[in-house]
Amino acid sequence: MTSPPTTPNGVQIHHTRRLPDFLQSVNLKYVKLGYHYLITHLVTLTLIPLMALIIVQASQMNPQDIHTLWLHLKYNLVTVIICSTILVSGSTVFFMTRPRSIFLVDYSCYRPPSNLTVQFNQFMEHSRLTGDFDESSLEFQRKILQRSGLGEETYVPEAMHHVPPTPSMAAAREEAEQVMYGALDNLFANTQVKPKDIGILVVNCSLFNPTPSLSAMIVNKYKLRGNIRSYNLGGMGCSAGVIAIDLAKDLLQVHRNTYAVVVSTENITQNWYFGNKKSMLIPNCLFRVGGSAVLLSNKSSDKRKSKYRLVHVVRTHKGADDKAFKCVYQEQDDVGKTGVSLSKDLMAIAGGALKTNITTLGPLVLPISEQLLFFSTLITKKLFNSKVKPYIPDFKLAFEHFCIHAGGRAVIDELEKNLQLMPVHVEASRMTLHRFGNTSSSSIWYELAYIEAKGRMRKGNRVWQIAFGSGFKCNSAVWQALRHVKPSPKTPWGDCIDKYPVQILA
Repeated sequence: MTSPPTTPNGVQIHHTRRLPDFLQSVNLKYVKLGYHYLITHLVTLTLIPLMALIIVQASQMNPQDIHTLWLHLKYNLVTVIICSTILVSGSTVFFMTRPRSIFLVDYSCYRPPSNLTVQFNQFMEHSRLTGDFDESSLEFQRKILQRSGLGEETYVPEAMHHVPPTPSMAAAREEAEQVMYGALDNLFANTQVKPKDIGILVVNCSLFNPTPSLSAMIVNKYKLRGNIRSYNLGGMGCSAGVIAIDLAKDLLQVHRNTYAVVVSTENITQNWYFGNKKSMLIPNCLFRVGGSAVLLSNKSSDKRKSKYRLVHVVRTHKGADDKAFKCVYQEQDDVGKTGVSLSKDLMAIAGGALKTNITTLGPLVLPISEQLLFFSTLITKKLFNSKVKPYIPDFKLAFEHFCIHAGGRAVIDELEKNLQLMPVHVEASRMTLHRFGNTSSSSIWYELAYIEAKGRMRKGNRVWQIAFGSGFKCNSAVWQALRHVKPSPKTPWGDCIDKYPVQILA
């Protein structure tokens, strides 16, 4: 037997048997890229020879032919006028009725003060000292924390730092004020937009809906104008941030030359669960303090100073199905303590909602090459072979960045697997979950802030924000960067971005 070849330094070289497989995968990758390029530019590649033919034919025309064409147009003046009128009228109607572009001028994410930080051992010690949890519940919470993907620097409200906790309406209002006003103060400072210029206000908070409403609290605080269109969305779960953006978008199509502010948050103070039902203890371990404020504009003059343009919003609601409706459900346990119960079917239901959502979104964003592959596989499966696996479109060809709602580690894992994403595509979601926890509907904005803080957002990049929420809903928003986006002042990642990404233990 001959020994393996060696380098000049005497190190043996071992050839792997998997090298042909690797080369085959590389070849397939370039074949797919070539196919994608060919199909995407098929119209252009077809028109080039046609235009060349027309130019050649035109160059061969003699002056007499050109003079004859001019006389034909001159003596058919009525036809020319009618065609011109139709063309001008059609263009006018098109430009008057087309949807106006919606620009994201800037946004701000609330960064709680450091005294609200809660470490795992502190969380467990406070849970033990309250006396409301038995040993089984305490051990369950400890295991959830260890597997959650959360880090040691997330935040809980002031009332939860007391022993025993002191939840009250006043404390809940104080939490809401700190989060909403903190995000809005920073937003107005960064954009130099005056509160009186805001024409539309949309606030979403699922579990805390006081009277007067959260939107009324903002109107009162910033003395917004009396004819403002204000809306308060409640009970719509973690995907309500995208719903609020969709509502603001529709309102901006009607009310011209104005600004809209969307505030997304969740309130923890009055929604902490103090019972021993396992399915209702999970939110205690995942949800943390956070909120965002987004400034939208329909003014064409704001395009130059805006960060993004809204491209699509796609909403999916599975509430007609009883299992989907009850998979995230606020209720009382056997001893009358209120909490939010998470069903064991949650991930399966979320997968079904995602499938429906991307079926609608796919044709809007995917290149024609991916759509052809998807439909050809679908037809083959239906007509010839039912065992053929459905083709999963490559959404990496449609988006450069992904902001997946940081609802929990399992949610991010499932989407990474189902959408065939790479670790870098879910990095923003994992790091947001680690640093800030599940901040509900605002989590997708902390993720976008992470991408900007890393300097990865380039002009023309497309971002897919996707969120899940009670009901059950799956909602998507697609944005396109209008420039190389830099992080705004007082970004929540300002003093810690250099530490990320961090290694998250399995």
